[in-house]
Amino acid sequence: MPILVLGATGFIGQQVALSLQAAGHSVVGLGRDIRQASARFPDIGWITRDLRALRQASDWLPLLEGVTVVVNCAGALQDGLRDDLVAVQRDAMLALQDAARTRLPTPLIVQISAPENLGRAGTAFMATKLDADRALASSGLPHVILRPTVVVGRNAYGGTALLRAIASFPGLLPLVDAASPMNAVHVHDVAQAVVDAVQGRISPGSDLVLAGEPTRTVEEMARFYRRWLGLADAPVLRLPSSIASTLSYVADLAGRLGWRSPLRSTAIRISGIGVSLEPGRPTLAAPDPALRLITEPAAVQDLWFARLYLLKPLMILTLSLFWIFSGLVPLLDPVTTSLRFGASMPAAVALPVTILTSLLDITLGLAIIVQPWAKKAMLGMIAVSLAYLAGGTVIEPTLWLDPLGPLVKVLPSILLTLVILAVLEER
Repeated sequence: MPILVLGATGFIGQQVALSLQAAGHSVVGLGRDIRQASARFPDIGWITRDLRALRQASDWLPLLEGVTVVVNCAGALQDGLRDDLVAVQRDAMLALQDAARTRLPTPLIVQISAPENLGRAGTAFMATKLDADRALASSGLPHVILRPTVVVGRNAYGGTALLRAIASFPGLLPLVDAASPMNAVHVHDVAQAVVDAVQGRISPGSDLVLAGEPTRTVEEMARFYRRWLGLADAPVLRLPSSIASTLSYVADLAGRLGWRSPLRSTAIRISGIGVSLEPGRPTLAAPDPALRLITEPAAVQDLWFARLYLLKPLMILTLSLFWIFSGLVPLLDPVTTSLRFGASMPAAVALPVTILTSLLDITLGLAIIVQPWAKKAMLGMIAVSLAYLAGGTVIEPTLWLDPLGPLVKVLPSILLTLVILAVLEER
């Protein structure tokens, strides 16, 4: 009988699905975009669904047909263009619980949540998680709630990706809240706990924190990652919290455009209080995640990823501004700009062409900063750039010799666009 894994395309969900499959279980993975995951892991069954659209029990009934276990690895850090915390982390889970009550046999629900003491940060992320947890605990359904601390692994996403990027910084380690505790657990140990829950080695009704030993500080974890990446130790630059607040404001704006930055205010508030164990809380201790990571040595592509992680948003912003200003500047004096076509194009045609191409440049420059449109915008930029090169060469070939290089500058723009396309995928 299949096990349904929600959020199976994510960092934790992917490992959970693979571990369950390795343990001999039939697995069906559910995700919003399964194209890459289904190509990587064709032996897993895949279903495309958006949890935001599964807010009624009736929405879940077809998905639960024949399912014996549901593992919820889905979640979102903060509301944004592509994320709705109430819908995904609370409403969809309450609807799932309502649907599960109607099934015989009743499926076991394994909920991947977060340590309750993070609720002190006062975030919507924790509020919606805890609402779903409390409802599940009182639902009467067979369930296990697992609360991993910071999840690390050979791969990286979100906060751990950011920490690797900071660790790769040239010559120093710029850190905010360097002394904050940062307990971590390896993703393989989280997945093994799910397997144990499914196979009955963790009793139904359990509510456990998953934590590695020992608890380190943010600075200690950053230094570990620096060594893991093969870089020499570096002094710590302790940044004031005001810098983090400013960056989180910018990151929140980016979130409204669909970019899931780990610098958003939710992550900053959680970082401020730290991720530590709560005395007296039932805890499932896991091995030191650093010891496992040492056995998974970094390669040069990990160093590339770490260094490109912070450059990626700067590259996108640079390309956006390049296109926006390339469109705005000609509009300051479109008549004079249109004269650059020379005698090869009548003035009656050159002026509207100048205005239309300028507006096209501005549109593409704005579109690239909206995450769902970014890829199409960049493909449009490449197509338009090639058209400019071809058109300019045919209509006014002397532009290649212009001291300001209006055509020559198109070539590095195309290259930058190709680089961003190469690193655009988030997971």
